[in-house]
This record gives sequence, structure tokens and C-alpha cells, in this order.
Amino acid sequence: MNYEGQICRSPMERGSFMLPVAVGCSHNRCRFCMLFKHLQYRPLPLERVKEEIDRVAALGGNPKRIFLGDGNAFSLPAEHLATVLRWCCQAFPGLQSVSMDAHVKNIRSKTDAQLRALRELKLTDLYLGIECGLEDVLAAQDKGNTLAEAEAEIARLHKAGMEYDAHIMTGICGRGRGQENAAALGAFLNRTKPKRICNFSLFIHKESPLYQDFLSGRFHPADELENLREELALLRRLQGFGCEYDGLHDIVPLRVRGHLPADQDKMCRLLEGTIRRLEAEPGLVKTAIV
Repeated sequence: MNYEGQICRSPMERGSFMLPVAVGCSHNRCRFCMLFKHLQYRPLPLERVKEEIDRVAALGGNPKRIFLGDGNAFSLPAEHLATVLRWCCQAFPGLQSVSMDAHVKNIRSKTDAQLRALRELKLTDLYLGIECGLEDVLAAQDKGNTLAEAEAEIARLHKAGMEYDAHIMTGICGRGRGQENAAALGAFLNRTKPKRICNFSLFIHKESPLYQDFLSGRFHPADELENLREELALLRRLQGFGCEYDGLHDIVPLRVRGHLPADQDKMCRLLEGTIRRLEAEPGLVKTAIV
């Protein structure tokens, strides 16, 4: 299938068969995000999706995992998604799980019965953009939901037998608020227990609305040293659940990944060493604006 726009999925889905079912993001208002601003959100025609499933099956494909794209495929109506999932289950006998990105309001739009029915069709995971642990920051970034709303919908997912995977962003709260966010976000994650945590440390694209906030003085970005200290403080706080963690940094050549709690100390030591190096060479410390 010809893919429209930029491929966007968690690195934890690198081994999944990516099946587009929509173009763009139905929310598309987050001030830090430029992935979908140039696209008009729309579902892809079901017949086009079916053609791609049949094409892969005819080539002998039998994926164990499928990721439905694009920006928040779970915005599609429950019956639309159920049709796609039934086709996938029929075409790929080895299929074990299906995942996709979602917005909190996409979950809220579906009944408990619909969530259970989708789970029975092997929808196991939804990736949610939690981003941070501070309500005022979510509002300023036009995220479209509160943390309280997110927590309530995550509880509904768990009740339906689904997992949730958290996208977070160190640095999104701005200069001087990293430790505050680490404490609040750590408490939120400890309560909601994601299966995976993917941390994309903030960088500010010069075409994003957030860059205009930076120019006007409404947003004061943290540098990467503060972001690393925030990530370290967060990792130290996570407890009471197991998950896969992946922390990506665009400015500092660093990748922090492993499983909690087994690799927690190792990941913290990696961050501590990088922080010490940057403290010793302050000329290397930059603010992530690209």
C-alpha cells in the first residue's frame, strides 16, 4: 500500500506489520507535534484496507503482530475497526495481537461492550499520548484531555482486558519544571501501570505552534541536561509494575532502554554517567530546537 504522510509508530512496534487504516490524526491540535499538520484526517476506504490484507496474505505473510496506522486509528468507529480486525484474524492464523495509537477521547466514545468485543478480536494494546504529569501543561499544549480523564479511560481499558502503552515527553513542561513533572508523572504511571513506556525527549520544530510560544516567551524550553535529570528522576520513581521502557533523545546521542524493574538500575547508571559528562563539558549542552 502506498503510505500517505510520515510513518509514525512506536519503536517498540518495529517488528509489527503496519497496516494503515486512516490518514493523519483526528485531534491534530497538540502544539508540539508537526507529524500530521499537513494532512487532512480521513479514514481509508475499507476496500483499500481489505486489498492490502489480501495482498500480504497472498504473498505468504502471517504476522504475529499488527499495528494499525495512522496518528490515532482508534478514532474510527467500533464497527469499522471490528471489520478490519475480523479480516486480519481470518487472513493471518498466526496473529496474536493488534495495537494502534489512540486519544483518550477515542476510548471515551466507545462503550464497555464495544471495548470487550474489540479485545476478543485480538486488539490488545493502545498507545496513549500521556506526555506529562501536570494538568496545566496538557491544557497549554492543547492535548484535549486531562490526566483524570486519561486515568478513567485507562481503567476501562484494563477492565476490558486491554493494555495501554504510554507515550511521554521529558522537557514538555519547560525549564525549571522537570523534577516537578517527574514526581507527578511517576505517580500517575505507578497508578495506571502501562505495559510499555516510550519517552520522546522534546525537540521543538521551528514550524510548530510551540516554537511560536517559545518566540513570544510563553514557553521556556529546558536544555537536554535538565531533560536527562528529569528522566533519571522519573525512572527512579517507577515501581510496582513491570514494563518495557525506551527513551529517545535527538540532541544527545543517547538511547535508554530496557525492562523494568530488571534493568532499572542499569538505565539509571547510564543516565547518571551521561549527566556527569555533560556537567563536566557544559559547552555540549543544547536546547532541542530544530
